[in-house]
Amino acid sequence: MPSLSLLNEFELTGRSRSHLVDAIELRCTLHRKVMPAFAALRAAALADGIDLRAASSFRDFDRQLIIWNGKYRGERAVVDRAGRALDVASLTAGERIEAILVWSALPGASRHHWGTDFDVYDATAMPDAAALQLVPQEYSPQGPFAKLTLWLDAHMHQFGFFRPYVMEGDGVSAEPWHLSFAPLAVRCLEQLSPQLLSKILTTAPLEGRAAVLARIEEIHRRFVAAVTPPAANLVDFELGDHRRVV
Repeated sequence: MPSLSLLNEFELTGRSRSHLVDAIELRCTLHRKVMPAFAALRAAALADGIDLRAASSFRDFDRQLIIWNGKYRGERAVVDRAGRALDVASLTAGERIEAILVWSALPGASRHHWGTDFDVYDATAMPDAAALQLVPQEYSPQGPFAKLTLWLDAHMHQFGFFRPYVMEGDGVSAEPWHLSFAPLAVRCLEQLSPQLLSKILTTAPLEGRAAVLARIEEIHRRFVAAVTPPAANLVDFELGDHRRVV
């Protein structure tokens, strides 16, 4: 595995930006070791007529907390695995937590905190980013991003990226738009323990906090640790070895 510095607990849980760099023109913020790989991936896609952009990159703890609390209180839409709207007011605390976690990470546990993960779309296929929904149908063979999906299937691994949310199960729903930089993300996941999550959430103004903390081990197992792993050769991907594969 490449020699990489581990993130400290503040970087790991979205409470620090010290590991990040900004690409202002792309409205993208990523780990400083990931930005070159993203730039190389984007350049390769452009050569094939795809304007690959990040719809969402780094997201800090406070932003994730706003999303979580808004969904828990029913101020933001909450949908089931099939995309059907749920009436949050009719759900118990446990049911609300379960429903939110299908599509949104617990604050402190989002892979977006690490700067290794981002959501992608093709601006050529959808010039108006405001119309983007980030739903599986957009990335299906009949969707506007079908070409992007096939291109990523063929090329993303050669730049160190993989999709952590592929298989449907009882954890996070499949997200074909979500890419992760393997050499760093694997290490981050190893660092993020349920004990650390409990530590930072104990004093956080988190809706449903008592219910979350009571089942933090299960949440970590199902919604944090249960991802589709990258191929072994991606974990050992050489940083800086970003080559256009034809």
